[in-house]
Amino acid sequence: MPSLGFLKKKKTRDSTESPTSPVKDNGAPIFPTSSKTQRASVVSKTSTKTNPETQQQQQQPQQPAAPQSTQASSGPSHKPVDSMNSHPYPTSQASPEPYQNQGTSHNVPSIQNLIHPISSSQAPASYQQQLLPQSQSQSQTTKPANGGVHIAQPQSQPRVTKGKYTLQDFAIQRTLGTGSFGRVHLVQSKHNQRYYAVKVLKKAQVVKMKQVEHTNDERRMLQQVKHPFLITLWGTFQDSKNLYMVMDFVEGGELFSLLRKSQRFPNPVAKFYAAEVTLALDYLHAQNIIYRDLKPENLLLDRHGHLKITDFGFAKEVPDITWTLCGTPDYLAPEVVASKGYNKSVDWWSLGILIFEMLCGFTPFWDGGSPMKIYENILKGRVKYPPYIHPDAQDLLQKLITPDLTKRLGNLHGGSKDVMNHPWFAEVTWERLQKKDIDAPYVPPVRAGVGDASQFDKYPEETEAYGQTGDDPHGHLFPDF
Repeated sequence: MPSLGFLKKKKTRDSTESPTSPVKDNGAPIFPTSSKTQRASVVSKTSTKTNPETQQQQQQPQQPAAPQSTQASSGPSHKPVDSMNSHPYPTSQASPEPYQNQGTSHNVPSIQNLIHPISSSQAPASYQQQLLPQSQSQSQTTKPANGGVHIAQPQSQPRVTKGKYTLQDFAIQRTLGTGSFGRVHLVQSKHNQRYYAVKVLKKAQVVKMKQVEHTNDERRMLQQVKHPFLITLWGTFQDSKNLYMVMDFVEGGELFSLLRKSQRFPNPVAKFYAAEVTLALDYLHAQNIIYRDLKPENLLLDRHGHLKITDFGFAKEVPDITWTLCGTPDYLAPEVVASKGYNKSVDWWSLGILIFEMLCGFTPFWDGGSPMKIYENILKGRVKYPPYIHPDAQDLLQKLITPDLTKRLGNLHGGSKDVMNHPWFAEVTWERLQKKDIDAPYVPPVRAGVGDASQFDKYPEETEAYGQTGDDPHGHLFPDF
């Protein structure tokens, strides 16, 4: 069985520069995306048992370290319905240094390997070596046999983002994605010449769709988090008509696009991506943040092939229970569909759906795309597992995709460590993975530093001028922008 250990790879630094940092070369993207399926997000009025939105203390402005590529979620793959975000578009981590030709250092399976999955017995020896865990003699952080490894969580210190930039700091290049409330632009900083993504949300639309709270939540969550597998928000500002969120331009595109081209991922590939998502959820839950919109469209590949979770439109700080119906139908947990109070365990259910979709190419409760049929199937809870799913993977899925909260992994006494310690993840060296000290199974063919957005669909450009002054009837609703 191919295992997913993590081969040591050349160290690469993520950009630590804000758009106003001194000039330096940077990396930029090239990865074709072609997502056709439309999966709409849904949302209803929010209700939380306790008010988690306590005032965050203002901290001294600090330069966001390691700007993790963060693009607004607006993928051409699906339009979020009633989601406050612009149409999610592929974003991956923007690496700051010029991309250097690393020769054979990234000699990993190409997309052809993913489109035509090979069995473990047919896998090239070099790739099987990459999937083997590092020996104890090579690393003192190798996970013990029982999987019990303590993952040091990055310090989460809120960044100062309000009013940090203005439109005059950027040259708008083109539209990367559109959505219900606005669009995402590729922009170039006039200060350091780097490329960034700016999400523009129309205030009137956000108010009309009753997404004010979710919009403010997104800004607050992105300001608060800092993790290798989460996008980074550099700053926000507003004018009389629009809200602006400055994030890194992510080069690699959506995991959704790669999955559609591949149809389904081999077991080790799905395990790699699932492991990175698991680390990100572990971090978010430690901050009492529920993500609530996990799906391939919101997982972006940086130029080295590692994941970035984007679109925090439904993320919320919830210490215990909330009741909001929001997310994507295929990924909703039964307690959400049934309008019951729910906790962070809904993210672990969604992880199970994600792993199933990566391994099979479809979601377990899909039924002609009709949300009501999907909801019925979710409440029935019957999952058919194809024979090609690895037994360990099926065992994990059965313990994640279960309506019984007393049995769902991630919701038990051991929390996220129960997921990490499952046999399917037995080969994963978690601390090395969090450091990205491994080669990804697929490295997007990106060129650096040129703002290449060829992997994004073309959209008609915005006709309404930005930066307007005058009457601002909704400005008071977004005081932190």
